[in-house]
Amino acid sequence: MDVKSFIKAARLRTLPLSVSGIIVGSYLGVAYLNSISTASVKIVVWLTPTFWLAILTTIGFQVLSNFANDYGDGVKGSDKNRTGEARMVSSGAITPRQMKTAMIITTIITLIIAILLIYVSFGSENFGYSILFFVLGIASITAAIKYTVGNSAYGYSGFGDVFVFIFFGLLSVVGSYFLFTKCINFQIFLPAISIGLLSTAVLNLNNLRDREEDKKNNKNTLVVKLGTEKAKKYHYFLIFGALISALIFVFLNFESVYQFVFLMAFIPLIKNVKTVAENKIPAELDKELKKVALSTFLFAILFGITNTFF
Repeated sequence: MDVKSFIKAARLRTLPLSVSGIIVGSYLGVAYLNSISTASVKIVVWLTPTFWLAILTTIGFQVLSNFANDYGDGVKGSDKNRTGEARMVSSGAITPRQMKTAMIITTIITLIIAILLIYVSFGSENFGYSILFFVLGIASITAAIKYTVGNSAYGYSGFGDVFVFIFFGLLSVVGSYFLFTKCINFQIFLPAISIGLLSTAVLNLNNLRDREEDKKNNKNTLVVKLGTEKAKKYHYFLIFGALISALIFVFLNFESVYQFVFLMAFIPLIKNVKTVAENKIPAELDKELKKVALSTFLFAILFGITNTFF
């Protein structure tokens, strides 16, 4: 069993994007706690076990999703002529059986970390919250696997965008915020929408790149259903929708001009919109995936640090 092949299958370049929502939700959650606290020593998000356990849990879900995606597309033959980095099952570097074993191990490890996160966050006095987050954890695992695995894989029916928006955006940001605060401020949904839309933009780029091959393999992504031109317009909506949602949050909670520092992350994103608009060769969009993912990660850090006022 080649460890390097499993590292490749884990697709480490996707991890910064996966933790972006945790960063935003945790920062804003800690900011809320500090705003209502009378203690002289303020909570530092990087020093809390809740933050790091949430990060590890999310990474576990992401790696599981990547393993499942590699396995599902590999056994269906969807990755034979794909553009971008090679997939391990379709290339023969990892057998389907080995990948299934890796998925089971990853699931168990992630569940253990998730349970520890729930206990650290809620203890024994918030049993209802613990049950709710455990169910959400199971739902996340199920969604990660069912994306491409099985006859009813929703990634083959155009619902992948919905999964990414909900789990990478809404659940990630609002969930991590709740882990700290035990309450919901409905304004938290604004940055959650931003992270969700930007994460979906990464998936849309991926699907724009792979449209022809996906169409041949009956992988009916939203791009395949919409067609290239409409999918490009959808991409513009995702980027600018994320920007508008973030700006609304800032205007509602304005305290300092420093809160607009996050706009720096949108410079490469606006350039990406121009690149997508002018693109004629889908394979050339592969390099844009990393740009949008890292820009989202940068946005999360800048937004989390500077927008801590409620």
